Amino acid sequence: MIRIAIQTKGRLNEESVGLLRDAGIRFREDRRRFLLKSTDFPVEALYLRDDDIPEAVRDGAADAGIVGYNEVAEKGFDVEVLMRLSFGRCRLSLAVPENAEYTGPDYFNGKTIATSYPNILSGYLKSNNIDANVRVIAGSVEIAPAAGLADSVFDIVSSGATLVSNGLEEVEKVLDSEAVLIVRKGLPEEKKALLDELVFRFTSVINGRDAKYLLMNLPSASIDKAVKILPALRSPTIMPLAQSGWSSMHSVVKESELWDKIASLKEIGAEGILVLDVEKIIL
Repeated sequence: MIRIAIQTKGRLNEESVGLLRDAGIRFREDRRRFLLKSTDFPVEALYLRDDDIPEAVRDGAADAGIVGYNEVAEKGFDVEVLMRLSFGRCRLSLAVPENAEYTGPDYFNGKTIATSYPNILSGYLKSNNIDANVRVIAGSVEIAPAAGLADSVFDIVSSGATLVSNGLEEVEKVLDSEAVLIVRKGLPEEKKALLDELVFRFTSVINGRDAKYLLMNLPSASIDKAVKILPALRSPTIMPLAQSGWSSMHSVVKESELWDKIASLKEIGAEGILVLDVEKIIL
């Protein structure tokens, strides 16, 4: 049995539970309990605040955890980041009032910066030889300049809409973040084996989420060109059609490349292109 810590509530909770579910691991819903056993896999979920997860993993209260990399970097505990999970993407950035005359990082010399991430911010300031005052605020950091508590902020940014609504402009990105799987060091071999299986399942799910399955008809004379466009996992599947001179081609493509690939395929005569979701990819 392994224990994995996940966020009690919020977007990372929903996406973490979704990843586990897609990996064939389900938990009986019981909001009154903070520790739940899976009915499908030898794992139990420990529900914690996100900023408590790195410490819980380091101290052995949990064997692994799903948490934003920003929390791992801020806490600095001795845990291993085993894999990135491709959700919960955001960044930690510096922002100033939109009417400020920003000239570069030197702008922050002598300024007060409000943040909930003082360790990451202090590291950035030190590496850039910036002498600024760090003011730690828990909660709505973005209101600090308007409230007269700080000159600027250092905070999580996703779309940037919250900054704009508070009259702020993002000027320096310091750290990219996303959900990561962390593990404590020194796991016994039997738990490492379970963790390996968990990573295998997660990887299969994540690979599937970033992929689309394409089926199309194309002139047989265009097959060589199509193979160069769609190399697939190993090689595309190609089958002759009843109509002479035509073939059916099946392949997998990254979702981020989908429309560019389709445009290239149409140029060489592909038609009847079907795009299907991929649930999992087992490599």
